[in-house]
Order: sequence, then structure tokens, then C-alpha cells
Amino acid sequence: GVMGNDSMQGIIPRIVQDIFNYIYGMDENLEFHIKVSYFEIYMDKIRDLLDVTKTNLSVHEDKNRVPYVKGCTERFVSSPEEVMDVIEEGKSNRHVAVTNMNEHSSRSHSVFLIHVKQENVENEKKLHGKLYLVDLAGSEKVSKTGAEGSVLDEAKNINKSLSALGNVIAALADGNKSHVPYRDSKLTRILQESLGGNARTTMVICCSPASYNEVETKSTLLFGQRAKTIKNVVTVNEELTAEEWKRRYEREKEKNNKMKLIILKLEAELQSWRNGKTVPIEEQVDVKTVALESEAGQAGQAAKENAVMQSSFIGMVSGGISAIPEAEKAQFEEEKMKLYQQLDDKDDEINSQGQLIEKLREQMLEQEELIASCRKDYENSQAEMARIQADNESAKEEVKEVLQALEELAVNYDQKSQEVENKAREIEMLTEEINQKTTKLNSIQTELELLRDSSTHQKKRVVEMMSSLLKDLGDIGSVIGGSAAENKPNSGAGEKLEEEFTIARLYISKMKSEVKTLANRAANLDAAQTESQKKLEDASSELSECQLKIQQYEAKMATLTETIKDVEHKRRQLEENVDSLTEEVARFKASETVHATVTQKVLETSNKLQSEIEMKEALEKQMQSHREQHQKQLSGLREEIAEKQTLIDELKDTNQKLTLALEKMQKDFDALKAEEAEKTNRLTELTFQMEKREQAREDLKGLEETVAKELQTLHSLRRLFVQDLQNRVKKVAVKKDDEEDEDAGGHVAQKQKISFLENNLEQLTKVHKQLVRDNADLRCELPKLEKRLRATMERVKSLETALKEAKEGAMRDRKRYQMEVDRIKEAVRQRNLARRGHQPQI
Repeated sequence: GVMGNDSMQGIIPRIVQDIFNYIYGMDENLEFHIKVSYFEIYMDKIRDLLDVTKTNLSVHEDKNRVPYVKGCTERFVSSPEEVMDVIEEGKSNRHVAVTNMNEHSSRSHSVFLIHVKQENVENEKKLHGKLYLVDLAGSEKVSKTGAEGSVLDEAKNINKSLSALGNVIAALADGNKSHVPYRDSKLTRILQESLGGNARTTMVICCSPASYNEVETKSTLLFGQRAKTIKNVVTVNEELTAEEWKRRYEREKEKNNKMKLIILKLEAELQSWRNGKTVPIEEQVDVKTVALESEAGQAGQAAKENAVMQSSFIGMVSGGISAIPEAEKAQFEEEKMKLYQQLDDKDDEINSQGQLIEKLREQMLEQEELIASCRKDYENSQAEMARIQADNESAKEEVKEVLQALEELAVNYDQKSQEVENKAREIEMLTEEINQKTTKLNSIQTELELLRDSSTHQKKRVVEMMSSLLKDLGDIGSVIGGSAAENKPNSGAGEKLEEEFTIARLYISKMKSEVKTLANRAANLDAAQTESQKKLEDASSELSECQLKIQQYEAKMATLTETIKDVEHKRRQLEENVDSLTEEVARFKASETVHATVTQKVLETSNKLQSEIEMKEALEKQMQSHREQHQKQLSGLREEIAEKQTLIDELKDTNQKLTLALEKMQKDFDALKAEEAEKTNRLTELTFQMEKREQAREDLKGLEETVAKELQTLHSLRRLFVQDLQNRVKKVAVKKDDEEDEDAGGHVAQKQKISFLENNLEQLTKVHKQLVRDNADLRCELPKLEKRLRATMERVKSLETALKEAKEGAMRDRKRYQMEVDRIKEAVRQRNLARRGHQPQI
């Protein structure tokens, strides 16, 4: 409707206005207290619309077993405007969504509760009542609304609660069903008193006349038709004062005393009839009379009748003395009157006896009907008891099956936990392998530093030796040039140069063989590197397989967690069904006992009516005590189950957080593994280069030894050459002409040998310069590699520490979760044992 418009406003504003108008027209000695509540049932959870922090309220029962929402916000109001303000505040907090059928579709059932309490100031008499204004969300057809995602989940819960409401209304309309499924939904649980209790229910149906909605309209109208067949008996909710209770107690006590006197007289009259005596009409008791005549009144009436009879007898005697004929005549008349009177009395007695016989016959028929009805009720109770016992047995079997399923789930959970532990050990082994690789990397780095130092030292020695070699060659060239300028005979020097060329050729062949050796060693190192790369790929594939298995186990753990949750929900439903069945069994047993006792006492005698009443009261007290004890046990168990469920939810959240942390650490581990692979490749290259340098160092060492030997040979040849030159100078005068020709030919050969040596020396100089440049490049690259290696080692250590801490935390949480699951299992087992050992007995 339109708020604020008297002609266009809706039902709720009109109801509120009528309530306050009625209150304004009452007497002044009446005091009213009005409080309102506003909540919604969203996704089968009760949410307070006046306090959005209360999102999951629970339903409890008061002392009269009337359901109510515990913890819901209640506000006192004193005018219709305040009620409208509360409604507007609650409407702003409701869940709505857009669908293809409605732009502002409500996604929950809302309940607006008005609680009115009336108190009479003069006599302190109190009356109270509740008005539930329920806005049911419409049943939705997904193909028409186009609901998706969360809207689809909301539609599922709406249709489920409406289906539960339809089942309750069908059970109430049937009248033959002993069990009404109020507990199937929070909505029906809250409206239990409104649907089938002390209340009157009005239902307003909104349906569409369009042919497009024909099926929905038909089902809605049938729903309303079933609801209209429910009939409830309504009584006033009245709270009496202590004085009123006392007056009623005195009144009932007085009535009870009168009934006891009637019962005593009836028992005496029945005993007389059984003994074969005839009870006069005046002594017979009329049960329909409300007031009993007192014994004193009866005694006074008897004395009065005796006095009348005595006076009449005296009168007759005195009359007989005075006149005999008249006396005879009078006596005759009197006897005739007496005979008539006796005839009338006999007729009256016969009529009264006939009436008494009719009454007794009617009483006999009533007793027979009562006995037949009691037998029928007893047979129905026996049949119902058999059915309930069969249902109870089936429920016990279902509970056993659920417990077996729980045990199987526990065994499967233990197996999965063992598999997780095995995978954790495999991860630890991989971590140890990483530590070993790290240690090996450190040792290789140390060897690299040692090789760098030795290479530097060897290069210094090579430079020194090459400089001395060049110096010696310069000296030889100067000596040879000086002798040629002087044109002195040097045929012996030519022979020495031939020997030197021979040595140089040997050195070159040795260098070639060493180069071949280095090439073979490089090929071997390449093969070793390929094999190491294959091993690394195998290790990576194994790691990926382990990660895949870990993900599979995590998915299995999530599936098992969902299964445990479903089983817990089913177990809770079965427990509630068992509790309701136990209550019905106890109630039927009590009714059966009461019916059997009443039937037996009716058949025997009515003289034990008082004992039956006392027995019934005792049975009711015992039933009440058993019911209260059972209710306390149920409430305690439900609270304990709620606490355990909360703890399980917390543990699940913790487990999910740890799983996310483990995934993050796994990603870091993968990145570290990739970085480690890269570093391993780089380390392999560095190792190969270091091996090449080691080989070069060994070759250089051999070259140094060869050069030293050659230098010694060169020094000895130089001494011999100098001595030979001196000897030839002495003999130059003897064979001057021949030696001049020989000197000319030797000079040409000597020039050729010198040019060959100069070329070899130039090649050696180039090789030395290339070695110096390579050494300088490696020196520049080595600090960068060392820095990168140190950063990698620090990263590996930090990740190993984090992984270890996460594993320890996960192990602790898993142990704590396992202990909590075991404790819950033990508590459930103890509770089942206690329930079997403490069945209610009547």
C-alpha cells in the first residue's frame, strides 16, 4: 500500500491503527504494554532486522513449550507512528534482488511480531497476546526468474521452507497424523503456535490471473484451501494473581468435597443394591443435583414427619371415644383413603422403580459405550505404539548405520592423514637434498676461489718466464748480428740454430697434442653436463608428480570435510527425530497406562475413583519430571553439539588458512627450484670453465717446464756458440777464402732461421695476450657471480626456514584437529550409551 494515505494504505498500517484505536477506547484502569520485533529468515538463518549484528539467532521454547526467537531485539512503542518507524528501519535491512519476474524481489521471509500485554490496575488481572505478521517470499520457478549464483541458492532455500510449510499444513489438515513436521524448517518452527496451537490464523494469497502463471496459481490456491481446513481451539492467555488462584483453589476444593460426599452415597447405594436390598426413593441419590442436603436437615425433616404422624394418631383415638358410628364411618373412610393412598404410593413407587430401571439401563449403556470406546482407544494406542516402536527401531538402525559411516570416515581420515605424513616426509627429503646441493655449491665456490688464486700466481710466473725468454732471444739476436757484421766464420752457430729449430718443432707438436687432449676433456665435460641436466629434469618431474599428489590429497581432504559436515547434519536430524519419537513413545505409554487403569477401575467398581485420580496425578508428575529431565538432557546435548560445531568450523578455517599458506610456500618453493636450476646450470658452466682453467694451468705448468728446459738448452748452446766463435776467430787467418764462401751461405740460412723464430715468438706473444684478456674477463665476472650466489643461498635458507615453520605449524594444527575429532567421537559415543541407559520409564 501507500504509506500515509488512509484509503490506499496496506494491511499492516490498518492493523496497527485498529490496535491503538481499540486501546484508546478501553477503561482507564487498564494498562497496556506494547513491544514489537522484526526479523527475517534468510538462507535458513534467523537475522535480526533491527540489529544487523545478530545474524544467526536460535529458536527456543518457554515454560509452556511455545517457540520463540532467543536474543531478538524488542522495542516498546506507544503510537502507530513509532511502529511505522520500526517497520521502515527493518525494511531497509532486508535482502532484495532483481529477477526476471520482479525488480525488487524479497529473498527472505520476514516476521513482524506485535506483543500486547494488558494489566488491570484494580484487580491485577493480566492478559497477553501476540500478533505475527509474516511476509512469505514467493515460490520461484528458476526457468522464469533466471536466478543464478547466490540468487539461485536463495531461491532453493525459499522453496525448501515453503515446501516444509505446505507439509505442516497438510499434516494439520489431515487430522489423523500424529506427527507434524514443525522442525523441518525455521519458518514452521517459529509459526508452530500460530499454525496448530492457541491461535487464529488468517492467510492472504497473492496469485496471478494470467495463463502464463496457471500452474503456480493453481498450486497456491490449493495451498490456501488446505490451510482453510485447519481448526484450532482458542483460549484466553490469562495471568491470574495469587488471590484469584487462592479463590479458585477454595472453590475447587469445596466442589471436590461435595463430589466426595456424592461418591460415598453412591457407593453405599450401590452396595445396598448389590446386597439385594431395596433402597427407598427418598433415600436414593440424584447425581444431577448440584447441592446436597445436610444430615441435620434430613434429621429435622424426619422428626417433623414423626410429629405429624403422632398428632394424627392422637386425633384418631380421641375421635373414636366421642362417637362410635361416626367413628366407624370415619374409620371406614379413613381406611379407604389409606388404601387409595397406598395404591397411589405403590403406583408412584412402581413409576419411580421404572424410572430408576431406565436410568440404570441408560447408565449401563453409557458404561458399555465407554468401555467400547476405551477398548477402541486402547487398540488404536497399541497399533500406534507398535508403529512408533517400529519407527524407533528403524531410527535406531539408521543411527547405527550413521555411526558406522562415521567410523569408516574416521578410518579413511586416518589413512589420508598417514598419506599426508608420508608426503611431508618426502618434502623433508627434498629439503635435505636442497641442503646437500647448497653445501656442494659452497664447496665449489671455495674451490673456485682457490683456482682463481693459483691461476693468478701461474700467470705471473708465465709473464716472468716469457719476459726472460724474450730477453734471452734478444741477446742471441744481438750476438748473431754482431758476428755477421764482422763477417766472422759461424758454421758451428748454424748447426746450433738447426738444433733450436728442431726443438721448436717438437714444442709445437707437443702443443698440438695438448690441444687435442683439452678437446677430448671438453667433450667429456659436455657429456657429464648433459647427464646432470637429465638428472635435474627427472628430479623436476618427480617434484611435479609430488605436487600433483599433494593437490589431489588436499582435494580429497576437502571432500571428506564436506562429507563429515553432511553426515553431522544428518546425524543431528536423526537425533531430533529420535527425541521426538521418544517423547511420543513416553506420551503414548502414559496414555496407555492411564487408559488401562481407567478401564480396569471402571469394570471393577467406582469405589476407587480417588485412588485413580491420585495415580493419574502421580503419573502426570512422573511424566512431567521425565519430560523435564529429557528436555534438559536434550538442551545440554544440543548446546554441546553447537559448541563442537563451532570448534570444528574454527579448525576448518585454520586448516584452510594453513592450506593457503602451504600453497603460497609451494609456489615460492617452485620459484626457488627454478632459480636453483638456473644457478645449477650456471654453476655447471663455471665448473666447466674452472676445469678448463685447471687443465690450462696444468698445460701451462708443463709448458713452463718445457720452456725452462729449452732455456737451459739455449743457455748451454749460447755458451758453446760463444766458445766456438772464439775458436774460429783464432783460426780465421788460416782458411780465410774458403770460410768467406761458407760464411756467405751460412749467413743466408741463419737469416731464414731467425725469421722463423721471430714468427714463432710473435704467435706465442699473441697467445699470451689472449690468455691475459680471458683472465681479465673472468676476474670482472667473478664478483657478480659471487654476489648472485650469496643472494641465492640466503633466499634458500630463508625459504627453508619458512617451510620448516609452516610444516611444524601444520603438524601441530593437524594433531590438535585429530585430538578434537577423537574427543567429539568419544562424546557422541558416551552420549549414545547414556541415552540407551537412561530411557524414560513410566
